[in-house]
Amino acid sequence: MDLIRVLLSILLPPLGVFLQVGIGAQFWINIILTILGYIPGIIHAVWIIAKR
Repeated sequence: MDLIRVLLSILLPPLGVFLQVGIGAQFWINIILTILGYIPGIIHAVWIIAKR
């Protein structure tokens, strides 16, 4: 399941974070990072998935 989340995080970073933690602070942080730059959003999403 983590592999699917990582792949989704590469395509749509907020979706990967949403599947991992739901709608919370980490989700909104990822939305902001993805808007500011796609790569920071991917890094944050993969980090959240790998951390849990």
